[in-house]
Amino acid sequence: MSEQCDWLHYSFNQLTRFGFPFDTNQIPEDGIYVLFEQGEAAHGTDRIVRVGTHTGKGQLPSRLQQHFVKGNKDRSIFRKNVGRCLLNSDKDSFLEQWEIDLTTRDAKVKYQDLIDKTKTKKVECQVSEYIRQRFTFAVFPVEEKEHRLRLEQRIISTISLCEDCFPSTGWLSLFSPKAKIKKSGLWLEQGLWKEPLLTNDTQRLSDYLSP
Repeated sequence: MSEQCDWLHYSFNQLTRFGFPFDTNQIPEDGIYVLFEQGEAAHGTDRIVRVGTHTGKGQLPSRLQQHFVKGNKDRSIFRKNVGRCLLNSDKDSFLEQWEIDLTTRDAKVKYQDLIDKTKTKKVECQVSEYIRQRFTFAVFPVEEKEHRLRLEQRIISTISLCEDCFPSTGWLSLFSPKAKIKKSGLWLEQGLWKEPLLTNDTQRLSDYLSP
């Protein structure tokens, strides 16, 4: 996987890089995003630490806002994972409350008196600060949902299977309670160690990356 992964890193590092704050008008409505993290390197360049997309039509800008802008861990598993690591690194028992998903109305009713809302808001602010200061991203358009999901999964698999991609000793996610994140070196638990990019996938990806 090293040669394919090397090509992915070279190609994605050539794309326009965005950081916080970003103009959503410059983000394609449908596509794939690639995250880079300060201090992480591989293949002689910035290491890819997360790859993601969206399912709803025209929702890529909104998805990125959920990660970088809107402080709600239950709408962004990426935010939830960053919070897990920050809390775990401090051995903070609030991690147990952070794990509770308050997306549904029933859950909100059930846990409304158990959740420390002030602490939740504080951790959300810490997560926002960490993400905004340390992460940048690149995007490329892929309009067809089927192609987006296929490419996302195979890009993730290609990177996770590469023996030349590994985190730095100071990578925050080494504090993750999620074994797959620590093992893969990616802020991901889905799509790992499956089928990598095939020749036709690489050609299609090249077409999407062409100006």
